[in-house]
Amino acid sequence: MAETRIDISELKSDGGDVIKELAEFLEEKTKAEVETATNEIIVKGEGKTISKKYLRVLLRKFLHKVELKDYFRVIGGKENTLIVKEKKIAEE
Repeated sequence: MAETRIDISELKSDGGDVIKELAEFLEEKTKAEVETATNEIIVKGEGKTISKKYLRVLLRKFLHKVELKDYFRVIGGKENTLIVKEKKIAEE
């Protein structure tokens, strides 16, 4: 069983509802088992693995849907890890 971790420690500051929505969104789209831990979401794929690339696309879609795309970006972490990172916004 393959699993991919998504680091959401920075996204958590936006509230628990966003995390719950994200977990439901991922579960619906990937049809995989999605667990929510303290600072991360773990997507466990049964049989076929869910590619990191596909998860990245889903995360971007979700951020766009909840209108947080301007504040967060998705970057690759260590093996099988994606990180939702806050964008550094240039102050004028």
